[in-house]
Amino acid sequence: MKGVWENKEVYDLFENIEQKKKMGMSLRKAFEEHALKYNRKANSVRNYYYKEIDKLSQDSERLRELKINLNKHKKNQSKNFSEKELSNLIDAIEKEKAKGQSVRKACFKLSNGDPVKMLRFQNKYRNYLKSKSLLDNKNETTSNIIRFSNKKQGLSENDITSLFIGLVRLVKRNLTTEIEEKQSKEKENLNQKLRKAIVEIGEKENELSSLKSKFEKLKKENIMLNQKMMKLKCEKATLLTQKGS
Repeated sequence: MKGVWENKEVYDLFENIEQKKKMGMSLRKAFEEHALKYNRKANSVRNYYYKEIDKLSQDSERLRELKINLNKHKKNQSKNFSEKELSNLIDAIEKEKAKGQSVRKACFKLSNGDPVKMLRFQNKYRNYLKSKSLLDNKNETTSNIIRFSNKKQGLSENDITSLFIGLVRLVKRNLTTEIEEKQSKEKENLNQKLRKAIVEIGEKENELSSLKSKFEKLKKENIMLNQKMMKLKCEKATLLTQKGS
């Protein structure tokens, strides 16, 4: 039945969520997949999941029966930045920007390479800039004020998913650019070698042509010498004949 959750379905839900976490994907994806598979609504699946975590934490027997590791399914409790922490974060990002770093690189460095933290830092900094801009431009039109005030102050699952996908695309684009640049350099090196080989072949052809010309000249000189020798022999034979008579 649609309203009843059997043990197999509960296990499938928790198992799918564990897989999505390993892949760094949003829980929303797991909720949507489960809803499609079992003909439920994604929001209902989400609500059931968080309620079931609370129930299982109080029911060790059912937890053993389902063979679920509840340590992998703790509720996300986002820790809000204190005013001091936010101020320190903004100062740190500004210092990195002063060194010529982009906001993304600054946040990546401050998060020690953690993509989730990086996106959270980046989001906080952008919200700070928007809040500052709102205060500096409070005489602007109402539409502008509404546009700024409607921005969310925290990261939703959709925000995290979008930013994570954007990060993956950026890394992929940078990698593609690096590969293209490497291929371009290799192609240029090959072209230089080819041009050098063509020049060397041309030089060899010129050298061969020169040798052929010299050979033809020597050949003609040899023929002329043979002709002179034959003429001298004939003249010598004529002289010998005249003396004998």
